[in-house]
Amino acid sequence: MPVALPHTSSYYAASVGPEPERPSLDSAISADVCVIGGGLTGVNTALELAERGLSVVLLEAQRIGWGASGRNGGQLIRGLGHDVSGVERWVGKEGVRYLQQAGTESVDIVRQRVKGNDIDCDLRWGYCDLANTASHWKGLQEELQALTAQGYPHPLRLVEKEALHEVVNSSVYAGGLIDMGSGHLHPLKLILAEARLAEAKGAIIFEASPVQRIVHGAKVQVFTDHGQVSASHVVLACDAFLNKLEPALTGKLLPAGSYIIATEPLGAERARALIPQNMALCDQRVALDYYRLSADNRLLFGGACNYSGRDPKNIAEYMRPKMERVFPQLKGVGIEFQWGGMIGISANRFPQIGAVPKAPNVYYAQGYSGHGLNVTHFAARILAQAIAEGDGRAVELFGRVPHRTFPGGELLRSPLLALGMMWYRLRELLG
Repeated sequence: MPVALPHTSSYYAASVGPEPERPSLDSAISADVCVIGGGLTGVNTALELAERGLSVVLLEAQRIGWGASGRNGGQLIRGLGHDVSGVERWVGKEGVRYLQQAGTESVDIVRQRVKGNDIDCDLRWGYCDLANTASHWKGLQEELQALTAQGYPHPLRLVEKEALHEVVNSSVYAGGLIDMGSGHLHPLKLILAEARLAEAKGAIIFEASPVQRIVHGAKVQVFTDHGQVSASHVVLACDAFLNKLEPALTGKLLPAGSYIIATEPLGAERARALIPQNMALCDQRVALDYYRLSADNRLLFGGACNYSGRDPKNIAEYMRPKMERVFPQLKGVGIEFQWGGMIGISANRFPQIGAVPKAPNVYYAQGYSGHGLNVTHFAARILAQAIAEGDGRAVELFGRVPHRTFPGGELLRSPLLALGMMWYRLRELLG
């Protein structure tokens, strides 16, 4: 029987054990930069800034890694998300080439951070995009051609349907594209290690310190329930949890739920029979499935992105049929963990990075639309370059891309998008 767990519980939290709690802010302090949000964007921005010699205070409403950063699928995949060629009219051909390279560099930042600091986060290389239909298979062939033309530096290989059992023991796919420059890891182990690195460089982190309001000015004033930070610069790293904290960004992002289950330990032999090369895998549908093996040989199976704003009553019951469709050999297997979380979706699936209009010393990065594990690290680096080094070229490039406000207002925004996504799923079924 599935184990009913609280929304914030996850296999990741259980596998790292209890972490010492950091204090909450209860006084008035000052810093060069105040970072709001203790996810991957915020922690890595604090780390990058501290490495450059700036004083940094980070405020997190809950615990470090509490949001999607600490309970996502753990898939470290190349790219910024959506096909960046679609933004050429705003950034030009050179800008598109830069963004394509950024999609590779973002993974390399994680690679270098893990290797350079000997971070134990179960990092494994190898990822496969899976085609559900003949149309998807054609798309993967085109993707291989495009990546090859861009000079992608890691091994790529198409796998025909007949040979796909070498990658995944499932009969539902039409082929796959292997990328050995992408992979998977334990996201909570990663962010906790990065937070410790940031503190070792001098950053100060407060937990249980939700920000209530911001007052703009040459010195920005950031207020919590019991404290205040005065800073020359602020970085908004809240993503799906920004809410109404910055009115200029309200409505640019839609929080969407994504859900994961973790089976009981399957044992090495049974686990490798499912995914022989221990790769991360993801299909190409609108309501995609993504899955991988954990270090202790569980299957972590996720997906079912939900735009309605309502979580399933029982995540395991909701996700089990999806898992068993892909792996009927797991019918009845024990599910020991089930959890979900909110990710930030932008209307064009392109990350939102820039400075707040009329407040050039307040930066933001959000809207990773499912590619946050890598793109957060890139966003943190270019934000640090802008703030600490005065080199805002990369941030300015991202800022050229316009982002629509989701229609419908606060009450109708999610239902309208859910209706639109239903239409796309119907097209998939008919096509």
